[in-house]
Amino acid sequence: MNRFGRVPVALLSVLLVVGCSLPGSGRALAVDPTAAPSAPATPALPDTAGPTASGAPPAPTETPAPPSATPPTPAPTATPVPDEPAQAASRLEPFERNLFRKGDFVAQYTFEWCVGASLQMMRNLTDATVTRSRSTQQTYWELARDLSSSPFGGANPRGWTAALNELGYGPYELVSIPEYDEALRVAARALRDTDRPVGLVMWRGRHAWVMNGFTSKGDPASDDAFRVTGIRVLDPLYPHGHSTWGASPKPNSLLTPARLGRQFVKRDSRRVNLGVPPGYLLILPVEASAAG
Repeated sequence: MNRFGRVPVALLSVLLVVGCSLPGSGRALAVDPTAAPSAPATPALPDTAGPTASGAPPAPTETPAPPSATPPTPAPTATPVPDEPAQAASRLEPFERNLFRKGDFVAQYTFEWCVGASLQMMRNLTDATVTRSRSTQQTYWELARDLSSSPFGGANPRGWTAALNELGYGPYELVSIPEYDEALRVAARALRDTDRPVGLVMWRGRHAWVMNGFTSKGDPASDDAFRVTGIRVLDPLYPHGHSTWGASPKPNSLLTPARLGRQFVKRDSRRVNLGVPPGYLLILPVEASAAG
């Protein structure tokens, strides 16, 4: 029986709050994580004919000539030119990349080890060998914890990033992107360029997911106007989910950007200095040359 299946529902809710959801527990991913339009100008009224300065009536106006038998030819209407970016986007072909293989998913063995499990899964997605053991997950979590320098004693995004580099699966960088759509584009382009997974810092900095693939209109490697249409994810908390943040998607689920956005939320807390500004946090694979 799954070890989580023995936990009563009420106790499971308490454990979730104490686990990945609260950085203060020191147990989990320990970071906090129209002006109204102006009125149109009133058109000037034409001068009204009136008496002249001498009091004489105004001079009679000319009688307009009758219309000619042939009506005038209307001026040609300019054909609207489609917006170039919209034209380019309409020509983009669907694209997909997925690193997932059967057996890559590993659930977290405790409600504290979401970073340890994410490190295991990122190794599985990158390496030819697969690791699923509890002891390896604990070792990875302790490594990330020790590299986090967290006042809460847990593993935070800085430790997660450093552990990937320490284990030889980098280079990785912790980055913060201010806009959601751009964060998805940055993540998709990095995965496409490196063939390595992306870490997603979820729940405003309280939980860890792995992005293992995506779908898009256009290939990020060749189409600057590409648009992300779906994100494939691995949530180590599956199948438990969270009462506040929602259900855990099945491993390798393809989520719409809107669906992912319910749990992938901007981290705006400054309780722990992660060295990056508030934003959507990514554990981002980079090319060795780009990492310096």
